[in-house]
Amino acid sequence: MKQKEITIALAGNPNSGKTTIFNNITGSRQHVGNYPGVTVEKKYGNVSYKGYKINVIDLPGTYSLTAYSEDELVARNYIINETPDMIVDIIDASNLERNLYLYVQLMELGIPLVLAFNMSDVAKASGKVFDIDLLSRLLASPIVKTVGHKNIGTKEILDAVISHMENKNRKKIGIKYGEEIESELYKLSGFIEEKNNDAQNPGSRWIALKMLEQDSEVAEKVKRETGESYSEIEKEVNQSIKHLKKILNDNPSTVIANARYSFIKGALAKTYRESEKEKISASDKIDKVLTNRLAGLPIFALLMWAMFQFVFKVGAYPMDWIEMGFSKLADLVSGVMPDGLLQSLIVDGIIGGVGGVVVFTPNIILLFLCIAILEDSGYMARVAFIMDQLMHRIGLHGKSFIPMLIGFGCTIPAYMGSRILEDKKDRLVTMHVNTFMSCGARLPIYILLVGAFFPRIAGNVIFSIYVIGIVVAILMAKLLRVTRFKGEPAPFVMELPPYRFPTFKSVLLHTWERTWLYLKKAGTIILAISILMWALFTFPIIGDNYSKDYNAEIASVEQSFESNEITEDEYQEKITAIEAMKSSEQLSYSAAGRIGRFIEPVFKPLGFDWKLAVASISGIAAKEVVVSTMGTLYSIQEADEESESLKNNITNEYSPLVGYNFMLFSLLYFPCMAGMAVFRREAGWKEMWFQIGFTLLLAWVVSFLVFQIGRMFI
Repeated sequence: MKQKEITIALAGNPNSGKTTIFNNITGSRQHVGNYPGVTVEKKYGNVSYKGYKINVIDLPGTYSLTAYSEDELVARNYIINETPDMIVDIIDASNLERNLYLYVQLMELGIPLVLAFNMSDVAKASGKVFDIDLLSRLLASPIVKTVGHKNIGTKEILDAVISHMENKNRKKIGIKYGEEIESELYKLSGFIEEKNNDAQNPGSRWIALKMLEQDSEVAEKVKRETGESYSEIEKEVNQSIKHLKKILNDNPSTVIANARYSFIKGALAKTYRESEKEKISASDKIDKVLTNRLAGLPIFALLMWAMFQFVFKVGAYPMDWIEMGFSKLADLVSGVMPDGLLQSLIVDGIIGGVGGVVVFTPNIILLFLCIAILEDSGYMARVAFIMDQLMHRIGLHGKSFIPMLIGFGCTIPAYMGSRILEDKKDRLVTMHVNTFMSCGARLPIYILLVGAFFPRIAGNVIFSIYVIGIVVAILMAKLLRVTRFKGEPAPFVMELPPYRFPTFKSVLLHTWERTWLYLKKAGTIILAISILMWALFTFPIIGDNYSKDYNAEIASVEQSFESNEITEDEYQEKITAIEAMKSSEQLSYSAAGRIGRFIEPVFKPLGFDWKLAVASISGIAAKEVVVSTMGTLYSIQEADEESESLKNNITNEYSPLVGYNFMLFSLLYFPCMAGMAVFRREAGWKEMWFQIGFTLLLAWVVSFLVFQIGRMFI
């Protein structure tokens, strides 16, 4: 028997808990956040339940079907163009009136609806009382109480979906907008039907309604579909709007919105009541401290400092274990394989390259774990609230802080997260400065260099790099606002969801999702680039073109040691020095060495030699590759090279000033090729090339100044 199939879309306001319920239904690993903009793309999953295959689409949060931001457009376009079998509208039960506004608009589309009153435990605790059965009848849709983060109500949603789908006597209700508007709607919908054969989906009445609301996206769609006839439709719409303004003494869009809210208030008046005595919730009490005008920012800074201390101090132990494991693996492979190119490829290129990145996984896990806890608890939304005033002062929108926070994890979703900004200028400025948020991919570079030069104050030094990134972002935002993107950012209202204890499952899923992306990158892109870099460092093989007979020198030292002319320490020292000179000649002779020397003059004023120049170039592909490239640069001649040895090589060749300057340079130029591909998709070719050019120039200028001024004092 063929399984029946239903496609449902999860819609709802930002912060209503859609993605949590999506995870509960499908078991899929999706990102969940307590602020708008995390769900920037629709996501897919499915579940088999009671003989049905239920396909589930998680849509970005939206307040209405009159879309303003990119997120809202994604949600609306899916609902209208793809037409799911049913919509499950996730409602924040503690904020019914505003959340039901979207429901009213969805209802007007005629698609069957199930309402999930999420966070019903919070609503109950605050004294809100519902008559669910009566409200369900008034809204002509099943209503299910849910508590998403506790996985309560998930089966009830699926039961309601199937039951509602099988119900052949579903009722339909609609809103009457008053005689004048209804009259114009009737006239316009008839005219649109006459000119547009595609108006059946989502219906000419709905299109007429959106045209009266002056929805530019719908107008564009009608224009594309009707071609030359559009001018006649536009003329009719303008006449209707003018007529309604004259009669109603108000904009039709305002009257329509008021009618929807009146419908909602009418339904709630019979079925819902607030607590007679206003209660001060635990969230309110906590907010008095955490969002305090004076204490909010210092508390946030202290939390961030504590987070970095935790990440780097605790992460140091498993890092050592992983490093030891890769070293043992390299020894094992070296022991069973004969010397030669294949052994070098596996040991130096693959194990050395990928291992050099994987070793930082504990720090990445701990960082993502901290961010997931802060997000799921509701604190991240407060951070955006705290930063709002400051963000406006520096020329950024209050919401800009959200993608910038995401940027600490990975710049790619951060670029996409900028879609929550309605104004194009706000969006572009946010994207351009997001580059300076230290993403997780840069972390291995910092860890390696602070481990080499500043091991005792590692947390403080890395914290300073993060702070510098934020300061540069502020300055660049200000600069861009007075040059390319003039104008004030648009005002906004930030939502503050109630505080919650993050669940173990939820935090684990978020941490794993981000860590897996990191490891996946290590196993694919970084593996490929590590092999490429190994080839560039290995070929052409120098062969007999060494300037000296190093083998003869080594044989001479060995003979001296065997005849007791030198001690064992002296023997080791001489052998190491000869091999280092031999390796240096091979590297210099290789393709990478030639490229590095060719571009070295550009990097010389920054204190970088050709090796750091090559490492910087490799970082264009992905920042994680910088570490593996440096590993290859210094360990290619030794099969049992360990990171500690890499740090020793770095400290022997460079000063702490150069080490710190290299971290700054890595921070300031654009994150990676994949990031730029997303940037182009979101902002276009012109902005992408501007981003590449201005970050490279900025990185060079800042590093030049730091090195030239720094060496006067150090």
